[in-house]
Amino acid sequence: MAEVWIMGEMIVEIMRSTEGITLYEEGVFRGPFPSGAPAIFIDTVARLGHSAGIVGGVGKDDFGKCLLDRLIKDGVDCSKVIESDTCATGVAFVTYFADGSRKFIFHMGNTPAVEPKAPTEEDLKGIQFLHIMGCSLMAKPEFAQEILKTMRTAKKLGARISFDPNIRKELLKDETIFGVLKKVMANTNVFMPGSDELLLISGENSIEAAVKKSFENPNLEILVLKNGSKGCTVFSKNESISMGVYPIKAIDATGAGDSFDGAFICGLLENKDLKYAAQMASAAGALNTAAFGPMEGDISIESVNRMIQDNEKRMNAF
Repeated sequence: MAEVWIMGEMIVEIMRSTEGITLYEEGVFRGPFPSGAPAIFIDTVARLGHSAGIVGGVGKDDFGKCLLDRLIKDGVDCSKVIESDTCATGVAFVTYFADGSRKFIFHMGNTPAVEPKAPTEEDLKGIQFLHIMGCSLMAKPEFAQEILKTMRTAKKLGARISFDPNIRKELLKDETIFGVLKKVMANTNVFMPGSDELLLISGENSIEAAVKKSFENPNLEILVLKNGSKGCTVFSKNESISMGVYPIKAIDATGAGDSFDGAFICGLLENKDLKYAAQMASAAGALNTAAFGPMEGDISIESVNRMIQDNEKRMNAF
């Protein structure tokens, strides 16, 4: 019985070894790396000591083995992951540029990554959080409906819903997705957007107005506004807390936001205050960037606590 569940795509990433090379040029790639935003998120939750499960799909191939071996080793419940005999594991080809932007080519449409069905109440017994990611909702309309079914089951069981819009323009091809997003938003307790996503979903022109509108949702408890290298601001109905980033030599930012999400939810599960949950999230996000690959950073209870404590010592030294 896992405390935290996620339903979404499980893929491997094949990544350019250096920045600035387009995907249509000849060049060197590295990988495969276990990936998919849902997989990165749930792996972080497991590495931070919480019971975690994923509903997803892979092929019975070496890429599927790459994913399952890693998640199971880190303690993720993969009992609800389907393994297909007929379809290959999903793949994303990724390149990134000096300004921090990235470009993807996804091969997911005819893979097991977007085929799983919603789990039952018995499957989700003991759930405290269901995390939903916009990239999963956008992968395939039928898959989005299965995620909505899972959301309704989780709510029935008393779970809280956390939502990261994680919008990928490469996947935003069906306007019906906005209706799906509206249903998810209506049930969201913890909302974790970037600035552009917040403005897009709220329909407002300023962050202040967008935050105010978001809290018109009676279910919303916390809004975590992520701003990449500039840190984050955490809002509740009564307060706001700003948090910078921890200094670290960044090698690859892929997956940092997903690890951030996972650590923040762990902080809430541990009844930490919003400041400490944000510190945990920022530490996990920073540690994720210190290694090449979407989930290769040294994220653990010990490394996260050490980063928070070391930063406190530096601040107290001034």
